[in-house]
Amino acid sequence: MNGTMISLQENKRIVSIDILRGLAILGIFLVNMPAFHSPLLYIDGARRWPGGWDGILYRLSDVMAQASFYPLFAFLFGFGAIILAIRSEEKGIAFPVLFTKRLSFLLVLGCIHAFFIWHGDILINYAVFGFALLFFYQMKGKTLILVGTVCYVLPFAILGALLLVMGSIDSEGLAIQTDSTMMKRSLEIYQSSTFLQIVNQRALDWYKVNNLANSGILFLSIFPFFLIGAGVAKQGYLLNPVQYRKKLKAIMIVSLLLGLAIKTLPYVAVYHFGTIFVQDYFGGPLLTIFYITAVTLIVEKNGFSRLLMPLSHVGRMSMSNYLFQSIVCTSIFYSYGLGLYGSISYTTGFILLIALFCLQLLLSRLWMSLYKYGPVEYIWRFVTYGKRPLMRR
Repeated sequence: MNGTMISLQENKRIVSIDILRGLAILGIFLVNMPAFHSPLLYIDGARRWPGGWDGILYRLSDVMAQASFYPLFAFLFGFGAIILAIRSEEKGIAFPVLFTKRLSFLLVLGCIHAFFIWHGDILINYAVFGFALLFFYQMKGKTLILVGTVCYVLPFAILGALLLVMGSIDSEGLAIQTDSTMMKRSLEIYQSSTFLQIVNQRALDWYKVNNLANSGILFLSIFPFFLIGAGVAKQGYLLNPVQYRKKLKAIMIVSLLLGLAIKTLPYVAVYHFGTIFVQDYFGGPLLTIFYITAVTLIVEKNGFSRLLMPLSHVGRMSMSNYLFQSIVCTSIFYSYGLGLYGSISYTTGFILLIALFCLQLLLSRLWMSLYKYGPVEYIWRFVTYGKRPLMRR
Protein backbone atom coordinates (compact mmCIF):
# COMPACT_ATOMS: atom_id res chain seq x y z
CA MET A 1 0.00 0.00 0.00
CA ASN A 2 1.53 3.29 -1.13
CA GLY A 3 1.60 6.39 1.06
CA THR A 4 2.72 7.25 4.54
CA MET A 5 -0.15 5.67 6.47
CA ILE A 6 0.70 5.29 10.15
CA SER A 7 -0.48 2.65 12.60
CA LEU A 8 -4.24 2.07 12.83
CA GLN A 9 -3.96 1.83 16.60
CA GLU A 10 -4.05 5.60 17.04
CA ASN A 11 -6.92 6.21 19.47
CA LYS A 12 -7.15 9.88 18.55
CA ARG A 13 -7.54 8.98 14.90
CA ILE A 14 -10.48 6.76 15.75
CA VAL A 15 -12.12 9.41 17.93
CA SER A 16 -11.70 12.24 15.44
CA ILE A 17 -13.09 10.22 12.54
CA ASP A 18 -16.05 9.01 14.62
CA ILE A 19 -16.77 12.58 15.74
CA LEU A 20 -16.68 13.73 12.13
CA ARG A 21 -19.14 10.97 11.20
CA GLY A 22 -21.43 12.06 14.02
CA LEU A 23 -21.14 15.69 12.90
CA ALA A 24 -21.98 14.63 9.35
CA ILE A 25 -25.13 12.87 10.58
CA LEU A 26 -26.22 16.07 12.37
CA GLY A 27 -25.45 18.23 9.34
CA ILE A 28 -27.27 15.94 6.93
CA PHE A 29 -30.26 15.96 9.29
CA LEU A 30 -30.27 19.79 9.20
CA VAL A 31 -30.38 19.71 5.41
CA ASN A 32 -32.90 16.86 5.17
CA MET A 33 -35.43 17.98 7.79
CA PRO A 34 -37.24 20.62 5.67
CA ALA A 35 -37.46 18.08 2.85
CA PHE A 36 -38.97 15.56 5.28
CA HIS A 37 -41.87 17.87 6.13
CA SER A 38 -42.23 20.10 3.04
CA PRO A 39 -42.08 19.71 -0.77
CA LEU A 40 -38.65 21.40 -0.83
CA LEU A 41 -37.72 19.52 -4.00
CA TYR A 42 -40.18 21.65 -5.99
CA ILE A 43 -39.98 25.04 -4.26
CA ASP A 44 -37.42 27.66 -3.26
CA GLY A 45 -36.84 27.46 0.49
CA ALA A 46 -35.80 31.12 0.74
CA ARG A 47 -39.18 32.17 -0.69
CA ARG A 48 -41.17 29.67 1.38
CA TRP A 49 -39.54 30.88 4.61
CA PRO A 50 -38.73 34.56 3.90
CA GLY A 51 -38.64 36.09 7.38
CA GLY A 52 -39.00 35.72 11.12
CA TRP A 53 -37.46 32.76 12.89
CA ASP A 54 -38.26 30.58 9.87
CA GLY A 55 -36.15 32.82 7.64
CA ILE A 56 -33.30 33.15 10.14
CA LEU A 57 -33.03 29.42 10.82
CA TYR A 58 -33.39 28.49 7.15
CA ARG A 59 -30.59 30.84 6.11
CA LEU A 60 -28.39 29.76 9.01
CA SER A 61 -28.80 26.13 7.98
CA ASP A 62 -28.30 27.02 4.32
CA VAL A 63 -25.00 28.75 5.09
CA MET A 64 -23.59 26.35 7.70
CA ALA A 65 -24.92 22.97 6.50
CA GLN A 66 -26.21 22.92 2.93
CA ALA A 67 -23.70 21.26 0.55
CA SER A 68 -21.11 20.85 3.32
CA PHE A 69 -21.97 17.52 4.92
CA TYR A 70 -22.56 15.31 1.90
CA PRO A 71 -18.97 16.08 0.82
CA LEU A 72 -17.88 15.28 4.39
CA PHE A 73 -19.70 11.95 4.24
CA ALA A 74 -18.05 11.23 0.87
CA PHE A 75 -14.64 12.21 2.25
CA LEU A 76 -15.13 9.79 5.18
CA PHE A 77 -16.29 7.09 2.76
CA GLY A 78 -13.00 7.31 0.86
CA PHE A 79 -11.04 7.54 4.11
CA GLY A 80 -12.77 4.42 5.43
CA ALA A 81 -12.13 2.55 2.19
CA ILE A 82 -8.38 2.93 2.65
CA ILE A 83 -8.64 1.79 6.29
CA LEU A 84 -10.49 -1.30 5.03
CA ALA A 85 -7.88 -1.84 2.31
CA ILE A 86 -5.02 -1.76 4.83
CA ARG A 87 -6.79 -4.07 7.27
CA SER A 88 -7.70 -6.55 4.53
CA GLU A 89 -4.10 -6.49 3.32
CA GLU A 90 -2.88 -7.24 6.86
CA LYS A 91 -5.28 -10.20 7.04
CA GLY A 92 -4.35 -11.49 3.60
CA ILE A 93 -7.83 -10.82 2.17
CA ALA A 94 -8.32 -9.36 -1.31
CA PHE A 95 -9.61 -5.82 -0.86
CA PRO A 96 -11.55 -5.66 -4.19
CA VAL A 97 -13.61 -8.72 -3.16
CA LEU A 98 -14.25 -7.33 0.31
CA PHE A 99 -15.12 -3.87 -0.99
CA THR A 100 -17.46 -5.30 -3.63
CA LYS A 101 -19.41 -7.13 -0.94
CA ARG A 102 -19.56 -3.96 1.11
CA LEU A 103 -20.81 -1.86 -1.80
CA SER A 104 -23.36 -4.48 -2.86
CA PHE A 105 -24.94 -4.44 0.58
CA LEU A 106 -24.92 -0.64 0.53
CA LEU A 107 -26.68 -0.64 -2.85
CA VAL A 108 -29.43 -2.97 -1.66
CA LEU A 109 -29.87 -0.94 1.52
CA GLY A 110 -29.99 2.27 -0.52
CA CYS A 111 -32.73 0.91 -2.78
CA ILE A 112 -34.83 -0.08 0.23
CA HIS A 113 -34.27 3.34 1.77
CA ALA A 114 -34.96 5.36 -1.39
CA PHE A 115 -38.15 3.62 -2.50
CA PHE A 116 -39.71 2.36 0.73
CA ILE A 117 -38.59 4.93 3.34
CA TRP A 118 -37.46 8.29 1.85
CA HIS A 119 -36.60 9.52 -1.63
CA GLY A 120 -33.63 11.69 -0.58
CA ASP A 121 -31.27 8.73 -0.34
CA ILE A 122 -27.49 9.09 -0.72
CA LEU A 123 -26.55 5.43 -0.30
CA ILE A 124 -27.31 4.33 -3.87
CA ASN A 125 -24.97 6.93 -5.35
CA TYR A 126 -22.25 6.14 -2.84
CA ALA A 127 -22.51 2.44 -3.65
CA VAL A 128 -22.52 2.87 -7.45
CA PHE A 129 -19.77 5.48 -7.52
CA GLY A 130 -17.78 3.50 -4.95
CA PHE A 131 -17.01 0.80 -7.50
CA ALA A 132 -14.94 3.33 -9.45
CA LEU A 133 -12.68 3.71 -6.41
CA LEU A 134 -11.33 0.21 -7.12
CA PHE A 135 -9.47 1.68 -10.12
CA PHE A 136 -7.75 4.37 -8.02
CA TYR A 137 -7.17 3.17 -4.47
CA GLN A 138 -3.63 1.90 -5.11
CA MET A 139 -2.40 5.34 -6.17
CA LYS A 140 -0.16 7.35 -3.85
CA GLY A 141 -1.86 9.63 -1.36
CA LYS A 142 -0.78 12.92 -2.92
CA THR A 143 -1.82 11.70 -6.37
CA LEU A 144 -5.29 10.81 -5.08
CA ILE A 145 -5.70 14.25 -3.51
CA LEU A 146 -4.50 15.99 -6.67
CA VAL A 147 -6.70 13.95 -9.02
CA GLY A 148 -9.74 14.40 -6.77
CA THR A 149 -9.19 18.15 -6.48
CA VAL A 150 -8.73 18.68 -10.22
CA CYS A 151 -11.73 16.49 -11.10
CA TYR A 152 -13.90 18.57 -8.79
CA VAL A 153 -12.62 22.12 -9.19
CA LEU A 154 -12.05 22.25 -12.96
CA PRO A 155 -15.54 21.35 -14.27
CA PHE A 156 -17.43 23.22 -11.54
CA ALA A 157 -15.26 26.33 -11.89
CA ILE A 158 -16.04 26.46 -15.61
CA LEU A 159 -19.76 25.81 -15.06
CA GLY A 160 -19.96 28.25 -12.15
CA ALA A 161 -18.26 31.01 -14.14
CA LEU A 162 -20.67 30.50 -17.05
CA LEU A 163 -23.68 30.68 -14.74
CA LEU A 164 -22.41 33.83 -13.05
CA VAL A 165 -21.89 35.50 -16.43
CA MET A 166 -25.36 34.44 -17.56
CA GLY A 167 -26.79 35.73 -14.28
CA SER A 168 -25.12 39.10 -14.72
CA ILE A 169 -26.72 39.40 -18.16
CA ASP A 170 -30.17 38.07 -17.28
CA SER A 171 -30.71 37.35 -13.58
CA GLU A 172 -34.44 36.77 -14.15
CA GLY A 173 -33.64 33.93 -16.53
CA LEU A 174 -31.78 32.10 -13.73
CA ALA A 175 -34.44 32.70 -11.08
CA ILE A 176 -35.40 29.63 -9.03
CA GLN A 177 -38.71 28.36 -10.34
CA THR A 178 -41.48 26.69 -8.32
CA ASP A 179 -43.09 23.61 -9.84
CA SER A 180 -46.62 24.21 -8.58
CA THR A 181 -48.05 21.04 -10.10
CA MET A 182 -45.54 18.70 -8.46
CA MET A 183 -45.66 20.68 -5.22
CA LYS A 184 -49.43 20.17 -4.97
CA ARG A 185 -49.07 16.51 -5.96
CA SER A 186 -46.46 15.93 -3.23
CA LEU A 187 -48.63 17.61 -0.61
CA GLU A 188 -51.66 15.56 -1.58
CA ILE A 189 -49.92 12.19 -1.75
CA TYR A 190 -47.69 12.44 1.32
CA GLN A 191 -50.49 13.91 3.43
CA SER A 192 -53.32 11.52 2.68
CA SER A 193 -52.58 8.79 0.11
CA THR A 194 -51.93 5.06 0.44
CA PHE A 195 -48.50 3.55 1.04
CA LEU A 196 -48.34 2.28 -2.56
CA GLN A 197 -49.09 5.76 -3.92
CA ILE A 198 -46.38 7.15 -1.66
CA VAL A 199 -43.92 4.56 -3.02
CA ASN A 200 -44.74 5.74 -6.56
CA GLN A 201 -44.23 9.37 -5.53
CA ARG A 202 -40.91 8.49 -3.88
CA ALA A 203 -39.74 6.97 -7.15
CA LEU A 204 -40.68 10.16 -9.04
CA ASP A 205 -38.95 12.35 -6.48
CA TRP A 206 -35.84 10.16 -6.47
CA TYR A 207 -35.62 10.19 -10.28
CA LYS A 208 -35.98 13.97 -10.45
CA VAL A 209 -32.57 14.21 -8.77
CA ASN A 210 -30.96 10.93 -9.85
CA ASN A 211 -31.74 10.88 -13.57
CA LEU A 212 -29.34 10.31 -16.45
CA ALA A 213 -29.13 14.02 -17.23
CA ASN A 214 -27.86 14.71 -13.71
CA SER A 215 -25.61 11.66 -13.47
CA GLY A 216 -22.44 13.49 -14.54
CA ILE A 217 -22.96 16.32 -12.04
CA LEU A 218 -23.75 13.81 -9.29
CA PHE A 219 -20.63 11.76 -10.02
CA LEU A 220 -18.35 14.80 -10.12
CA SER A 221 -19.84 16.20 -6.91
CA ILE A 222 -19.29 12.96 -4.95
CA PHE A 223 -16.51 10.78 -6.37
CA PRO A 224 -13.68 13.37 -6.14
CA PHE A 225 -14.24 13.48 -2.37
CA PHE A 226 -13.83 9.71 -2.25
CA LEU A 227 -10.40 10.22 -3.81
CA ILE A 228 -9.48 13.11 -1.53
CA GLY A 229 -10.54 11.17 1.57
CA ALA A 230 -8.56 8.16 0.43
CA GLY A 231 -5.51 10.33 -0.24
CA VAL A 232 -5.68 12.06 3.13
CA ALA A 233 -5.92 8.65 4.83
CA LYS A 234 -2.79 7.47 3.05
CA GLN A 235 -0.86 10.64 3.81
CA GLY A 236 -1.74 10.48 7.50
CA TYR A 237 -2.61 14.19 7.80
CA LEU A 238 -5.45 13.50 10.22
CA LEU A 239 -3.76 10.58 11.93
CA ASN A 240 -0.81 12.63 13.14
CA PRO A 241 -2.17 16.19 13.51
CA VAL A 242 0.68 17.28 15.81
CA GLN A 243 3.10 16.98 12.90
CA TYR A 244 0.84 19.10 10.65
CA ARG A 245 -0.64 21.46 13.27
CA LYS A 246 0.48 24.74 11.70
CA LYS A 247 -0.65 23.68 8.25
CA LEU A 248 -4.01 22.44 9.57
CA LYS A 249 -4.59 25.70 11.49
CA ALA A 250 -3.88 27.78 8.39
CA ILE A 251 -6.20 25.63 6.28
CA MET A 252 -8.90 25.83 8.96
CA ILE A 253 -8.85 29.64 9.11
CA VAL A 254 -8.70 30.19 5.34
CA SER A 255 -11.43 27.65 4.59
CA LEU A 256 -13.73 29.15 7.24
CA LEU A 257 -13.36 32.75 6.07
CA LEU A 258 -13.50 31.97 2.35
CA GLY A 259 -16.26 29.40 2.83
CA LEU A 260 -18.51 31.81 4.76
CA ALA A 261 -17.89 34.56 2.21
CA ILE A 262 -19.01 32.31 -0.65
CA LYS A 263 -21.87 30.68 1.28
CA THR A 264 -23.44 34.09 1.99
CA LEU A 265 -23.06 35.20 -1.65
CA PRO A 266 -26.72 34.72 -2.70
CA TYR A 267 -27.90 36.78 0.28
CA VAL A 268 -25.49 39.69 -0.12
CA ALA A 269 -25.43 39.76 -3.94
CA VAL A 270 -28.10 38.80 -6.49
CA TYR A 271 -30.17 35.74 -5.60
CA HIS A 272 -30.33 33.44 -8.63
CA PHE A 273 -29.26 29.97 -9.73
CA GLY A 274 -25.71 31.10 -10.58
CA THR A 275 -24.87 32.47 -7.13
CA ILE A 276 -26.61 29.49 -5.48
CA PHE A 277 -24.54 27.12 -7.63
CA VAL A 278 -21.29 28.78 -6.57
CA GLN A 279 -22.51 28.87 -2.96
CA ASP A 280 -23.16 25.11 -2.93
CA TYR A 281 -20.34 23.75 -5.07
CA PHE A 282 -17.54 25.90 -3.69
CA GLY A 283 -18.68 27.40 -0.40
CA GLY A 284 -20.03 24.04 0.78
CA PRO A 285 -16.78 22.06 0.34
CA LEU A 286 -14.73 24.88 1.84
CA LEU A 287 -16.75 24.60 5.05
CA THR A 288 -16.31 20.83 4.80
CA ILE A 289 -12.55 21.41 4.98
CA PHE A 290 -13.08 23.72 7.95
CA TYR A 291 -15.11 21.09 9.84
CA ILE A 292 -12.49 18.39 9.16
CA THR A 293 -9.52 20.47 10.28
CA ALA A 294 -11.34 22.04 13.25
CA VAL A 295 -12.45 18.67 14.68
CA THR A 296 -9.01 17.17 14.12
CA LEU A 297 -7.35 19.99 16.04
CA ILE A 298 -9.98 20.12 18.80
CA VAL A 299 -9.57 16.41 19.52
CA GLU A 300 -5.96 17.18 20.41
CA LYS A 301 -7.23 19.36 23.28
CA ASN A 302 -8.49 17.03 25.98
CA GLY A 303 -10.82 19.55 27.60
CA PHE A 304 -12.55 20.48 24.34
CA SER A 305 -12.56 16.93 22.98
CA ARG A 306 -14.81 15.81 25.84
CA LEU A 307 -17.49 18.20 24.59
CA LEU A 308 -17.51 16.44 21.23
CA MET A 309 -17.34 12.89 22.52
CA PRO A 310 -21.13 12.33 22.38
CA LEU A 311 -20.90 12.80 18.60
CA SER A 312 -18.46 9.89 18.42
CA HIS A 313 -21.16 7.48 19.63
CA VAL A 314 -23.49 8.70 16.88
CA GLY A 315 -20.65 8.38 14.38
CA ARG A 316 -19.78 4.82 15.32
CA MET A 317 -23.28 3.78 14.24
CA SER A 318 -23.72 6.44 11.56
CA MET A 319 -25.58 4.22 9.10
CA SER A 320 -28.12 3.15 11.73
CA ASN A 321 -28.61 6.77 12.79
CA TYR A 322 -29.00 7.97 9.21
CA LEU A 323 -31.77 5.44 8.59
CA PHE A 324 -33.31 6.15 12.01
CA GLN A 325 -33.82 9.79 11.01
CA SER A 326 -35.61 8.82 7.80
CA ILE A 327 -37.84 6.20 9.44
CA VAL A 328 -38.89 8.42 12.34
CA CYS A 329 -39.45 11.58 10.28
CA THR A 330 -41.46 9.92 7.51
CA SER A 331 -43.54 8.20 10.19
CA ILE A 332 -44.27 11.62 11.69
CA PHE A 333 -45.01 13.47 8.47
CA TYR A 334 -46.46 10.93 6.01
CA SER A 335 -50.05 9.69 5.86
CA TYR A 336 -49.26 6.26 7.32
CA GLY A 337 -48.00 8.09 10.43
CA LEU A 338 -49.22 11.39 11.84
CA GLY A 339 -49.81 12.96 8.41
CA LEU A 340 -48.19 16.32 9.26
CA TYR A 341 -46.52 16.79 5.86
CA GLY A 342 -46.68 20.42 4.70
CA SER A 343 -48.37 21.63 7.89
CA ILE A 344 -45.49 22.70 10.15
CA SER A 345 -43.16 25.70 10.03
CA TYR A 346 -39.42 25.58 9.51
CA THR A 347 -38.92 26.59 13.15
CA THR A 348 -41.10 23.73 14.41
CA GLY A 349 -39.18 21.31 12.21
CA PHE A 350 -35.89 22.71 13.52
CA ILE A 351 -36.96 22.25 17.15
CA LEU A 352 -38.10 18.70 16.36
CA LEU A 353 -34.74 18.04 14.71
CA ILE A 354 -32.84 19.15 17.83
CA ALA A 355 -35.05 16.99 20.04
CA LEU A 356 -34.61 13.92 17.83
CA PHE A 357 -30.86 14.37 17.56
CA CYS A 358 -30.55 14.70 21.35
CA LEU A 359 -32.47 11.42 21.53
CA GLN A 360 -30.00 9.90 19.07
CA LEU A 361 -27.10 11.07 21.24
CA LEU A 362 -28.59 9.33 24.28
CA LEU A 363 -29.60 6.15 22.46
CA SER A 364 -26.27 5.88 20.67
CA ARG A 365 -24.31 6.22 23.90
CA LEU A 366 -26.49 3.58 25.58
CA TRP A 367 -26.25 1.20 22.61
CA MET A 368 -22.49 1.54 22.26
CA SER A 369 -22.04 0.88 25.98
CA LEU A 370 -23.65 -2.53 25.43
CA TYR A 371 -22.64 -3.45 21.88
CA LYS A 372 -19.64 -3.08 19.59
CA TYR A 373 -21.61 -2.17 16.46
CA GLY A 374 -24.84 -0.45 15.51
CA PRO A 375 -27.59 -2.81 14.26
CA VAL A 376 -27.13 -1.94 10.58
CA GLU A 377 -23.33 -1.88 10.96
CA TYR A 378 -23.46 -5.37 12.44
CA ILE A 379 -25.31 -6.75 9.39
CA TRP A 380 -23.02 -4.81 7.05
CA ARG A 381 -19.95 -6.31 8.70
CA PHE A 382 -21.49 -9.79 8.62
CA VAL A 383 -22.16 -9.51 4.87
CA THR A 384 -18.69 -8.06 4.20
CA TYR A 385 -16.66 -10.69 6.06
CA GLY A 386 -19.04 -13.64 5.77
CA LYS A 387 -18.98 -14.48 9.47
CA ARG A 388 -20.89 -13.24 12.46
CA PRO A 389 -18.91 -10.65 14.45
CA LEU A 390 -19.01 -10.58 18.24
CA MET A 391 -21.79 -8.11 19.04
CA ARG A 392 -21.95 -7.71 22.82
CA ARG A 393 -19.21 -6.05 24.80
